[in-house]
Amino acid sequence: MDPDLSRPGDLPHRAVVQLDWRQPARPGRSAPQEDVVTAFLSVENLSVRFETKDGPFLAVDDVSLELARGEILALVGESGSGKSMTSLAMMRLLPETATATGDILIDGVDVLALGRRAMEDVRGARVGMIFQEPMTSLNPVLTIARQMTEGLVRHRRISRGEAAVRALATLTDVGIPEPDRVMRQYPHQLSGGMRQRVMIAAALTLDPGVLIADEPTTALDVTVQAQVLDLLVDLKNRLGSGILLITHDIGVVAETADRVAVMRAGRIVETGNVEAVLSAPQHPYTKGLLASHLTLDRVMTKRGSRPPRLTEKAGAV
Repeated sequence: MDPDLSRPGDLPHRAVVQLDWRQPARPGRSAPQEDVVTAFLSVENLSVRFETKDGPFLAVDDVSLELARGEILALVGESGSGKSMTSLAMMRLLPETATATGDILIDGVDVLALGRRAMEDVRGARVGMIFQEPMTSLNPVLTIARQMTEGLVRHRRISRGEAAVRALATLTDVGIPEPDRVMRQYPHQLSGGMRQRVMIAAALTLDPGVLIADEPTTALDVTVQAQVLDLLVDLKNRLGSGILLITHDIGVVAETADRVAVMRAGRIVETGNVEAVLSAPQHPYTKGLLASHLTLDRVMTKRGSRPPRLTEKAGAV
């Protein structure tokens, strides 16, 4: 039956450490991408500037990264480092007070040069986004079916019935039991883990080449968190999707990602293969992030430095 559709003294900022990550990938991970031509998502010299009453400041400063199909790139850093702002710039979802400069190429298309309507054709169809909190991203007054089919009807020019069949199949693909019942429900009727699975399914309905996952497990308990991370890895392996995983959790990076880019105060300070960066970090900030994980046999000492304040140095967030 068809569902109801109605409803971190300063550390050096500018130095970027590029490690040699051309080594065999461990089981379950993609081999590192050597040919930059294969990048489905390419960001070059991206900067995001905000105009405030105290003057302009840079939230993202000269960021460059690449992501190929079939790999997971983790963008890691503390809250306020500019991770989410980078992803919003990729999706052209920045606030009106923000200005983005640089190049963002998605499947060869420079999204910063696109008009509004042309960007709508790229958003969802070529790049999808999984937001941090599904309860604020899903519309509370529309059924899951209505929200799952909107993008299909808009981009694929198919009927609501055909879109419902596709949405139902995608819900099944992400491991949702009784997907036909879920299609008829509203977001508040689902658990946090189920809502996040719905968000992932909605991002997958149009088979985008890249998924941007912005802290997708932050609001979930550890059991559901593990399930969602396993799902992302499975999607990468099964569908060949490239995934930009935004997180502050080093444990998530170690278990899930193929490569990692470490972000501090709006800048990328270190990039490389996950095993190389986590086992032999080169930048002081990366070392500090790893040292912040508590162990039972380590004596804590007072931290001797802090990130710059907004009014002290451009590029701080």
